[in-house]
Amino acid sequence: MEQDNKKYAGKLFSNTDLKLLIVPLIIEQFLAIAVGMSDTVMVSFAGEAAVSGVSLVDMVNNVLISLLAALATGGAVVISQFIGARKNDDACRAAAQLEIMTFSVSVIISIIVIIFAHPLISILFGNIDNEVFEASKQYLTITAISFPMLAIYNSGAAIYRSIGDSKTSMKVSILMNIINVVGNSVGIFVLHMGVAGVAIPSVISRGVAAIAITILASRNKNAIVYLKIEEVFRLRMDYMRRILYIGIPSGIENSLFQVGRVAVVSIISNFGRVEIAANAIANNLDGLGVNMGNAISIAMITVIGRCVGAGNYKEAKYYVKKLMFIGYVVIIIPTIFILGFQNVFISIYNVSDATKELTAVLVWIHMGMAVFLWPLSFILPNALRAGNDVKFTMTVSLFSMAVFRFATSLFIANVFHIGAIGVWCAMIIDWVFRSSNFAYRFISGKWWHKDLKKGET
Repeated sequence: MEQDNKKYAGKLFSNTDLKLLIVPLIIEQFLAIAVGMSDTVMVSFAGEAAVSGVSLVDMVNNVLISLLAALATGGAVVISQFIGARKNDDACRAAAQLEIMTFSVSVIISIIVIIFAHPLISILFGNIDNEVFEASKQYLTITAISFPMLAIYNSGAAIYRSIGDSKTSMKVSILMNIINVVGNSVGIFVLHMGVAGVAIPSVISRGVAAIAITILASRNKNAIVYLKIEEVFRLRMDYMRRILYIGIPSGIENSLFQVGRVAVVSIISNFGRVEIAANAIANNLDGLGVNMGNAISIAMITVIGRCVGAGNYKEAKYYVKKLMFIGYVVIIIPTIFILGFQNVFISIYNVSDATKELTAVLVWIHMGMAVFLWPLSFILPNALRAGNDVKFTMTVSLFSMAVFRFATSLFIANVFHIGAIGVWCAMIIDWVFRSSNFAYRFISGKWWHKDLKKGET
């Protein structure tokens, strides 16, 4: 260990620092996916209509949640850059402004979704049967209540991750997920509430998490960055502009990317319950396969953001390569495990044999290609964002989603009539385009824009 420290002396993050940052993130991401799977498994006992309704709404929720997550990403980048530049007071002010923005935006989104739940589902999934429609509407209305709470949690987690302390947010996440799983069990198996049995616990668990992480962040005054409550009630437009410089393009990118996914699922919804349910279950299993990759993606923001703040391009490039290597390792290992035991995982779900068979095919398509393309498509772009190269990542992602995922899915569905399989093949084409563009951008060095103050690339 001493030789290793000497070899990388002077670098912003030692191997121990990276381990302390990444391992809790992996655990937190694993818990998020595991709880998502438990939701689907438990609600499957309420029938395929309930599974279909929850899976469809989760796609809509992901659009809205991704917008809030993008603001948290913008905040994490700016806070990390201030820390790298050794401007801790500025980092604290940025943290407070992040809380203000995410909470305000989330309240507006929640109100709109609750009021327009019925027409929203009608527009997106108009061809679904009445039972699935009612399940979707109920689940969307209830879960929308939790958006402000989730926004507060994400902002608090971003603060802790920026200072390299992902352990605290992991502990809060564990508490949140325990409450959620216990609540799901009671709601489905004891109270027999159906879709509401998994929606209400989500609201409660996110509310507890929001309160917990806010209290912890505001009391953590010995840390490099902490949440100053008095700053939360002050509007500082210069800090907001910095966060929004990263957050707006990322928000547009993430939200429209998720909108594209919803549009793709709306194509799948026309193929019936089997295709919808198989798509939902396969997404659960595939999420389990790449959850550790998501952890590396989050860590990339903190690490590269610090390098940008310090103005050190060589270290940034070094850490991007190192984290990408780790990203590939943590994708390959679960892929082998999931493909080897996928029949065991799929058998857990209370669905038809036709649904199980289709799920197995979809899992093979996703995981078989994820080991080659997923890290380049979804981990590397966070390095570019941390380097303030947000316009490029936004442009590539939106173009690829519109042309290669949605348009190609529509073409394959209408011409070859192979349902969800064709849609997932179009997803792979999307990955190829994204990964090749992001890799080229990184190699070219054009992603490095260290001066955020100018607000330009």
